[in-house]
Amino acid sequence: MKLKPLHLLALSLALTACGETAKLPVTDGVGANPKLPQPNKTLFPTVKIADAVGWPEGVAPKPAAGLKVVAYARGLEHPRWLYVLPNGDTLVAETNAPPKPDDAKGIRGFFMKMVMKKAGAGPESPNRITLLRDSDGDGVAETRTVLLKGLNSPFGMALIGDQLYVADTDAVLRFPYYTGDTVIIAPGIKVTDLPAGTINHHWTKNIIASPDGTKLYATVGSNSNVAENGMVAETERANILEIDLTTGAKRIFAGGLRNPNGMSWQPQTGALWTVVNERDEIGSDLVPDYMTSVKEGAFYGWPYSYYGQHVDVRVKPQSPAKVASAIAPDYALGPHTASLGLTFYSASLLPAHYAGGAFIGRHGSWNRNPPSGYDVVFVPFAKGVPSGKPESILTGFLDKEGKAQGRPVGVTVDSKGGLLVADDVGNVIWRVTPAS
Repeated sequence: MKLKPLHLLALSLALTACGETAKLPVTDGVGANPKLPQPNKTLFPTVKIADAVGWPEGVAPKPAAGLKVVAYARGLEHPRWLYVLPNGDTLVAETNAPPKPDDAKGIRGFFMKMVMKKAGAGPESPNRITLLRDSDGDGVAETRTVLLKGLNSPFGMALIGDQLYVADTDAVLRFPYYTGDTVIIAPGIKVTDLPAGTINHHWTKNIIASPDGTKLYATVGSNSNVAENGMVAETERANILEIDLTTGAKRIFAGGLRNPNGMSWQPQTGALWTVVNERDEIGSDLVPDYMTSVKEGAFYGWPYSYYGQHVDVRVKPQSPAKVASAIAPDYALGPHTASLGLTFYSASLLPAHYAGGAFIGRHGSWNRNPPSGYDVVFVPFAKGVPSGKPESILTGFLDKEGKAQGRPVGVTVDSKGGLLVADDVGNVIWRVTPAS
């Protein structure tokens, strides 16, 4: 359908004016027992997106008391994900969505593309892995080289021995890597395919290596909001897949996870944890994004139910048996916060309070009024489980007018114990350390 400019303007104004407003504070949708009000479905989805404007000169996020933040690297192109190599070099996936011509067609699809462009997700993907090196140890990278180029919307990375694994949007690739390499020219060898195609709604694919190095775990988000494209389009999606590196065979390790992203091994228990973006368009107060330990064989509800066995009536046909098997996640992170990054802290540079807890990059909402997320938070852990409320680590990503100076995505810990944060709107990697 081709719309005239005035029709487009009218549609944009109509849709942004529709929707509703949150009745509960974000904090009510946080913790082991979040409040889950009744769904509030509107004619058009609630849209409250922060315009991407970038950081003014001399402005940075605001760190928590006792911490400071500096720019580890600036001038990147949509940096989304991070991986620290054993020698201290930091890899950055400079990446964006691939072409997906069949995702959200029609008027609504056109409008959603406009929204994502406003949010800073419009440019073509750089499709590269960049290597940053801090040679003098001052906390700022002096060296920047393109380690790998010509990829296909890369995201997750993992090094096992002398093999670097990269998760493109459609496959896991393996490249030879030797300590100190700043460029890899050898072609990638495909380990296994990952679900992609012309819809490819949630395109990011993250990976993490098993502790013994024999397997990879890969996150694969759903191909829709709530299966509106049909369940055939969701084959192998909304899952964490386990990949055998000897054979390339893969299986569903855990399912019903709408859009899992960050993964990390909890240092006290050795359990795999992930953060998950839950469903949209049933109100500003639903559904909380969450983090959870990933139990082998478990089913977490998507698309049939949310937060355990709360049935989503929009999904037709329903599956009572699947709903009955759904388990609730461990810890809610607030509705629509777009929690993407996750890393547990096992270093010693930061205060002892942070030991064993989780840092989370909350990219920020589009389907909540007022906005939520747009920050980095910390959740303390004790005996391997969350033991307190989220604590703000970096804030100030939204300016006084509600525009996005930056949006945090991936988080990781560098070789000296500092926290690194990828900011895909500010095009910066931030580094958090003690204030003194």
